[in-house]
Amino acid sequence: MNCIYCGSATEVTNSRPQKRANQVWRRRHCKYCGATFTTAEAPDYSRSVTFQGHSGALEPFSREKLFLSIYEACRHQKHATEAATALTDTVITKLLPYLRDATIQRSEVVLITQRILAHYDHFVAATYTAHHATTQK
Repeated sequence: MNCIYCGSATEVTNSRPQKRANQVWRRRHCKYCGATFTTAEAPDYSRSVTFQGHSGALEPFSREKLFLSIYEACRHQKHATEAATALTDTVITKLLPYLRDATIQRSEVVLITQRILAHYDHFVAATYTAHHATTQK
């Protein structure tokens, strides 16, 4: 990776896996300007996982769409963005074992999201369920 400040080559000086977010945290050091900065390496699900919607159509999995659906359910909370980010990471971690041939079904996404949200906040779970129950197959 190149330095974010000068564009020169960098080296990794520290690396730690982040289990909850399925990421790798890395501390990098620029050999040229001496800057130190942090990066997070995460899988690109939109290029490796397919989502099958209620119509049966296949599309790339979108972490952003999942995040927005969770955010809408908890937007009444003071720290909705932070909560939705953490909840989205948790849902994705729980979804990975349900992948079949790199495809995840909409019904599995909705069910797992409902379960995660129910453990977090019953009102948030009810809001999410009310929106997704009407569109679920």
